[in-house]
This record gives sequence, structure tokens and C-alpha cells, in this order.
Amino acid sequence: MTKTLKTALIQSQLIWENPEANRVHFSKVLQNISSDTDLIVLPEMFNTGFTMHPEHVAKEEGPKTVDWMLQKALETKAALVGSLPFFENGSFTNRLFFIEPDGKTAQYDKRHTFTLAGEDKVYKAGTEKLLVDYKGFKLCPMVCYDLRFPVWSRNIEDYDVLIYVANWPKPRIVAWDTLLKARAIENMAYCVGVNRVGADEMKHEYIGHSAVYDTLGERVAFSEKEEIVYATFSKEHVISTREKLKFLNDRDSFEFKKGL
Repeated sequence: MTKTLKTALIQSQLIWENPEANRVHFSKVLQNISSDTDLIVLPEMFNTGFTMHPEHVAKEEGPKTVDWMLQKALETKAALVGSLPFFENGSFTNRLFFIEPDGKTAQYDKRHTFTLAGEDKVYKAGTEKLLVDYKGFKLCPMVCYDLRFPVWSRNIEDYDVLIYVANWPKPRIVAWDTLLKARAIENMAYCVGVNRVGADEMKHEYIGHSAVYDTLGERVAFSEKEEIVYATFSKEHVISTREKLKFLNDRDSFEFKKGL
């Protein structure tokens, strides 16, 4: 079992509705990744920006971007996680992919589509939570607006790391900061949030605040600029904290209804 997991958070600007340009951009960024990195986290819709018009982009760009992720995972010898607009069975989803260096692939469709922007009218919501076992750590990746819904992320599976990829705008950045910390504390897990920077075509401004919080809510990484941010997760930290403070033993029991 791996005792640590070195993670790179890619806080970047995004090029609007231009998957090829974004792939070129992130290819250059990934050339600078530390060689001992285990996991690379990209923002939400990293190949297009948070578009409500996925039809502006050729449908084959989804699979092409997944192929790019497969190649970069192989080259960097690190798992890649990020979301993108994906067309399948007649519908678009905001689909997160978790791709390992050996090509193993898992996916998660964003459960809570952002109604304020009309995302629910464009993208089909997911119904299944994703858990990934990777290098001795159990990871639970989610997407942006999911952060506001603690029941969905409740740690009933004893995961070690909760990951949010996002396009979270400046006016509500206090909520982002606060909720990331809260999700870490209540779930006694590392909580990772990767946001973008810059402005999109809808005039929304993004100021980053990508961050990592440990199982006690202590902030161990943070950034407000375009850069690669590194954080190392410790399995021993997770185990020892939970053994000393057995708060998860007192969590409420519940079941999700079918279809949720």
C-alpha cells in the first residue's frame, strides 16, 4: 500500500469552446509536472470552459479529449482527472473521467447540474457516486455544484480523499472556500478543490482559490494565480486521525432512494 500520494492541482485559464487549443495548452503545462507526481487534477470542463452550448463543439471532441487524457496519463505516469462535455446516447453530460497510467478508466456524470446557469436543461444529471481505489487510497471525485450538497458527498464508504473540479466564479468564492473546508472536516478526509482563473465568454471572472484541506480542516495548499499547486496526502494522517477522533462512527445512517 502506498503511504503517500503526491497530487498536482492545475489552476489555469481555459480557452472558450476550443478543445484543440486547450489540449495544446495543457500539454505544455504537463511538461512541467514533477516526475514523482501520482495524480493530476484538471478543472471542470477543462477542454471548453463552462459552456451551456456544447453543440458549438463537434461531438467527437469528447472522445478525442479522453484519448488525450489516456496519452498524458501514460506519458506522465500519473492518473488524470477532470470533466468535459460528453455526448452519448442522444444526450450531453458533464462527465468526469479518472484515467490511470495503465489506461484503466472510470467516469462520473455530475449529479447536481447548475440550475442557475440552466445546466439542467442542457446536460443530463448523473445518478451514481464514483469511488476509485488508486495506489492504496480511496478517492471520491465530484464536480463543482456538487460541493453545495453534503448528503451526496457524505463519507459512508470510508474514502480518503474527496475531489472537486470546478468553474467557480469570483462573486461566490467565499462559499467555495468555506464549503471545501467543511467537506474535509465533516468527512474526515482530505478535500481537494481545483478551480480555474481568468474570464470566460459570459463575462464571468474566476480567481482560482484551488486548495487542499486535511482531515481536520487545516489548509495545506492554496493558490490565487495560474500555476501548478502540489500537495501530498498521507495515509497515516487519515488513519491516525480517525483512530484518535472516532467521529465517523457516530455518523447518521441513511440510504439514497433509487434514481438519486
